[in-house]
Amino acid sequence: MKKKLKLVLAIFAILIFLSGCKSNEVLNNIKQPLEDLIPKEDEKIKIVDLESTSRPFAVMINNHKNARPYHSGLQDAYIIYEIIVEGGITRYLALFHDTNTERIGSVRSARHYFLDYALENDAIYIHHGQSQQALDDFSKLGINRIAVDFPNTAWRDTSLNTSYEHTLFTSIEKIKNGIGNIRLERNEDFLLNYSIDEVDLSNMEGAQKANTVTIKYSNILINQYEYDEKEKVYKHSINDVVHKDYITGKQYTFKNIIVIPVSNYTIDSEGRQDINNIGEFEGYYITNGYAVPIIAKKDSRSAQTVYQYLDGTEIDVNDGNTFIHIQPKGQNLIFE
Repeated sequence: MKKKLKLVLAIFAILIFLSGCKSNEVLNNIKQPLEDLIPKEDEKIKIVDLESTSRPFAVMINNHKNARPYHSGLQDAYIIYEIIVEGGITRYLALFHDTNTERIGSVRSARHYFLDYALENDAIYIHHGQSQQALDDFSKLGINRIAVDFPNTAWRDTSLNTSYEHTLFTSIEKIKNGIGNIRLERNEDFLLNYSIDEVDLSNMEGAQKANTVTIKYSNILINQYEYDEKEKVYKHSINDVVHKDYITGKQYTFKNIIVIPVSNYTIDSEGRQDINNIGEFEGYYITNGYAVPIIAKKDSRSAQTVYQYLDGTEIDVNDGNTFIHIQPKGQNLIFE
């Protein structure tokens, strides 16, 4: 899609040049192909506005078992990352772009390696609290961030039947109250290349059926996906429990799944983790009932991860939301 838009701009430049010429015949020959290249409304990518220059918000989401039943707003995120933290649990980094989501959360504290994924999306990082490692990295990496708290940028829902630490929620409107002098225009392209036409993996090298997908993070957290052939999305469950939105009651679904196993290790007495995510890694891209092997390349903490098929071609993903699993290396990944 990006290449198509660049081609349109190039042809516009040619037209401007030719407008000073007298050859109407040349202009007429170019006009029709140009009209064919300009995307029509029903041909535009729906998950994000490719013409928008606004920065996304990357929100740290609590995924503790006692917080999970109250997950809110995650269906509006165009990308969600899941990464291991202490104690075998995980947290999410949910990216929102040009949405008006009214309830997001619950919001939790920062871990330093999540900053890498905010940076690669040129996102404004949203959190409540942080580890010492994250605090050290905020200034070192130049992180634009909003530490949300009530009442200005978040609120506590004390009506929930859970611990106080799991009750902090925010919204896009609330987040914007904390913008201050933070840069609002994005300096990077979107991380993923989106395709209007359905991406079909079935005949690609190494393709295998993936009607169900199991992604283990630890002995206490296993993701499960079931492909809905009618809706062409994956329905998400965790530990055999349907993962659904607290407000809508609907099960969370995802169009694309990317799994990249990386090694992790403990760095302090609290059990906090670090991950080895810089370099080249083997993983899988999963969509429309099939999985294919891919290579993920990340050159630095701030560099965008490049996802490629085995032949070196950068992948296009289907127009829809994407769950990126940064999975602990050595844990089970099963397709059926």
